[in-house]
Amino acid sequence: MRKSVGVLCSLALLAPGFGSASFAQDAPPEPAPREGYCRLPAALPDLGPETENQKGQERPTRARRGAEVDSAVMASPPPPPAAMAESASDGDSVVVTASRIGGDSASDESLSPSVDSPVAGIIRPPMPPRPPGPTPQSGLLTAGEHDDLLNPELYADYVRKSNVGQEVRDLPRVDTSRMLTVEVRDAKGQAMPFEAVELRCADGNSLKFETVADGRVVFFPEHDRLSEDVWIRAGSSRWRKVRVSQEPGSQTITITHKAPTRAVTRLDLALVVDVTGSMSDELSYLQAELASIVDDLKDRHKDLDIQIGFTFYRDQGDAFVTRTFGFGSDIIGAQKHLAAQRAQGGGDYPEAMQEALIRAAGQEWRENAVKTLLLVADAPPHNHDIAMTWRAAEHLRQHRVHIVPVGASGVADTAEYVMRAMAAMTQSRYTFLTEDSGIGNPKAPPAIDCYLVTRLDQLLRRVIDSQISGRRIEPEKDEVIRSVGQYDAGRCILPPDFGQEA
Repeated sequence: MRKSVGVLCSLALLAPGFGSASFAQDAPPEPAPREGYCRLPAALPDLGPETENQKGQERPTRARRGAEVDSAVMASPPPPPAAMAESASDGDSVVVTASRIGGDSASDESLSPSVDSPVAGIIRPPMPPRPPGPTPQSGLLTAGEHDDLLNPELYADYVRKSNVGQEVRDLPRVDTSRMLTVEVRDAKGQAMPFEAVELRCADGNSLKFETVADGRVVFFPEHDRLSEDVWIRAGSSRWRKVRVSQEPGSQTITITHKAPTRAVTRLDLALVVDVTGSMSDELSYLQAELASIVDDLKDRHKDLDIQIGFTFYRDQGDAFVTRTFGFGSDIIGAQKHLAAQRAQGGGDYPEAMQEALIRAAGQEWRENAVKTLLLVADAPPHNHDIAMTWRAAEHLRQHRVHIVPVGASGVADTAEYVMRAMAAMTQSRYTFLTEDSGIGNPKAPPAIDCYLVTRLDQLLRRVIDSQISGRRIEPEKDEVIRSVGQYDAGRCILPPDFGQEA
């Protein structure tokens, strides 16, 4: 029988040494000056007001990506888990579950990439531009998506095998092989969005995040620098002391609240778009797609209050570096802002992504709103700007913004690595254009083992709709153009020997 990485074996919290949790009611350490645990990102710089190059000069437009091609050794798939549970009463209840990496996993076919596989990690060569395509309109671009939090072993293996870090010193690392998830539910078991979750470490430092629409906050013990024992509470509930597992796997703390669940009635949608010359095809089609995406969302959520904002970016030396439009509910006006942009400049491969994300982090994000940022790009930041790009993404995470990268033509290994890390850290998904439409410059295949190809507008609508509803929404059968690998509702089915290589 086939098994997916998401299948959990239910076990009582009796297994010694793994995923164990203590619910002793001893008080957490008092807040202290920030030291080593419960890591917070450094403050973002003040970029000052945006300026335009009065001479209107641009660097020469780069016709295509590929001048700088990073290499990466890509991954294979993940094995199933084992689960644990314990509860505590006293008003709120807590359940802890955990999944260990390893154990038996089965499938009829192996997903291990061959030498010729697009995910085998070979160097991606420069690709020639394609002749002009049809007149831009919605529904023509095709794309796939991947959720690295649903495939944590795959992502951890991808990071471990990638050699991009040998070239980029400040490359971000999100270790999905160990995750601590806090989920908050009401008395009926429904997810509770916008609930404050505080996690306090042994030195008194705290991390504070609100749950997103699925009622969850995901912590990464390595990245967030968690102590071995942490104290967790949701809202005004009592503190619970939890032992953070040191073993590979996923650990979940479930807190049941008596308070009523708040409905999702607001969406803040930010578009951060690379508008250098190589993005001309993607920009013209995105201009056509926006209305279709927003109209679909409004049809599915009649009472949804949608605000849209933009940050367009190029690079140092162009007519502008960033151009930002604040959030507004005038959808027609938003479409005009997007339609007025032209793709020019760029010159070299990397662009000023870090400044665009800093501007986006400074937008007026509303409380109690689902927050989604579409990052449409075909290149990474400059190597020396990657650390600042990651810091901006961490601040967006604190705002509870889902970063949804849209990898366009020419995305190579460094760009894919950085964008997937941002998606995973913000409880989001990585999306990417595919060759199926035949539009624009050729697209390098992603380092991903399984996915479905659909229309881009349908895909982005599903991703955003999932973030609004708090549940994963799969495409209808007639929306699927083709499938890659062994796909099971967002998870890749593992070969039996995954993780057993010498």
